Amino acid sequence: MLAKRIIPCLDVDNSNGRARVIKGVKFFDHVDAGDPVEQAEFYDREKADELVFYDITASHEGRGIMADVVRQVADRVFMPITVGGGIRTLDDATRLIQAGAEKVSINSAAVKRPELLAEISRKFGRCATVLGCDANRVRKSDGSEFWEVFVNGGRVGTGIEVVSWARRAESLGAGEIVLNVMNADGTKAGYDLEMTARVSEAVSIPVVASGGAGSPDDIYKVLTTGKADAALAASIFHFREHSVTAVKSYLSERGVSVRVA
Repeated sequence: MLAKRIIPCLDVDNSNGRARVIKGVKFFDHVDAGDPVEQAEFYDREKADELVFYDITASHEGRGIMADVVRQVADRVFMPITVGGGIRTLDDATRLIQAGAEKVSINSAAVKRPELLAEISRKFGRCATVLGCDANRVRKSDGSEFWEVFVNGGRVGTGIEVVSWARRAESLGAGEIVLNVMNADGTKAGYDLEMTARVSEAVSIPVVASGGAGSPDDIYKVLTTGKADAALAASIFHFREHSVTAVKSYLSERGVSVRVA
């Protein structure tokens, strides 16, 4: 059995020219959560399995991602790094891989030009190609619910249905999906187990659950009931409410296979 992964996420804002980790609720009302390099070093010591690094304003502001910050982080930690935000071309992805990222996560650009997933996969392999999917439960005019893909940092709806998009991304070459359910993001009220399970069942590649972690039990539920291969969390780790080590101990005691050393 493959070990389940616990992955802290650094949402980084560089809109004022000074990179800072921030955390919000449902993509808004952000508060400062520290220096990205210092946070990365902390999680490396905590034995996190991976680190996800999102430049959350790059797509919205139409600028490139902070390759220099990625390089600083990669130089100081040993865990794998996934980087996303502002990646629009194969050259962008190449620059980040060269800066030290093991994987690149594509969201807005993949929706606008799905072939980008195939291009990255051909050059770097499926293992380096991640679909970042910002998903939202949207109520339609007839009262029915629609699971919609959003882009530009969660600001723009696309009309694309989440599960079908996950399947298409896999067919194009994505080797992993980070499913960030916006309705749950930052609420600490638990992951969206239903949506996570549906996406996990629809594809054969790993699914990383994101959005809503408030306790070790929330992570346990999304890895079991939600059928996720990994759990991403931010608030509970950044503000030291729970540690990666404590979460792994909780999971191990309940029979979930995790890397503890």
